[in-house]
Amino acid sequence: MTATPTETTLLSDATHLGRVTLRVGSLDSVVPFYRDVVGLSIEREDTRAVCAAGGDPLVVLEEDPNAPRRTREQAGLFHLAIRVPDRGALGDALTRIRDHTSLSGASDHLVSEALYLRDPEGNGVEIYRDRPREEWPRTDDGRVKMDTLALDLESLIANARGDDHAPAGTDLGHVHLEVSDLSRSLEFYTEALGMNLRDDGYPGAAFVAAGDYHHHVGLNRWNERSEPAGESRGIDWFEVVVPDHETLDAVRESLEQTGRTVGISAESLVVSDPDGIDVRVTM
Repeated sequence: MTATPTETTLLSDATHLGRVTLRVGSLDSVVPFYRDVVGLSIEREDTRAVCAAGGDPLVVLEEDPNAPRRTREQAGLFHLAIRVPDRGALGDALTRIRDHTSLSGASDHLVSEALYLRDPEGNGVEIYRDRPREEWPRTDDGRVKMDTLALDLESLIANARGDDHAPAGTDLGHVHLEVSDLSRSLEFYTEALGMNLRDDGYPGAAFVAAGDYHHHVGLNRWNERSEPAGESRGIDWFEVVVPDHETLDAVRESLEQTGRTVGISAESLVVSDPDGIDVRVTM
């Protein structure tokens, strides 16, 4: 990896992710997964479905039957990550997964406990809960230290409460992207957008965040993607929510100073990352 980016205070802990939008070939095939497995409520109109928890929209599904499937070369989504507020809610998610589909993985990351699966069109989905921040292991320079250990599923299922839906307080915790150039993407998300490098201990990957969170965006080269995301099925855009106009203006200035083309409206910015995935910065 290239030289480590400097830490920034541009995006504080008050910043979080909002929504993520996926292009899908068929709402009929995908909507039941997000309703019955992930446990989100669905508001559907024509070719669009908004998946929410506690009234907060998290995943937007845009139907485009003509959108091609992503090729093996194209960058794009590794997984979107739905964060639930406690271990009981994660146990409930495991129950729904066992009732309706199957896991593709389950891990203890030290900072979190995570379940992994795929929606009917192959999009990676993580459902996870954070451990308290005071329990997160740290490196000597103050960054987080993550790992991938086996998760005790039977202990988790014992905490389930029996809810068939994701509770209020569930949100989009992070997105994890497959990128074509790790250094270039890392430069965009840190030096241009203003996130901090939080962990680069995994070979071929880096994790960045606003403020002190373990990560809002994961970046990896594990499948050796070599082309932009394009207009294929999968991730279209995701939202970074900042707390105030001052932060929004600072992000715009940073993006423009680093030569990015920025679309500007009253309370939002739109910029494409190096692989053509739109990032919407809004309040």
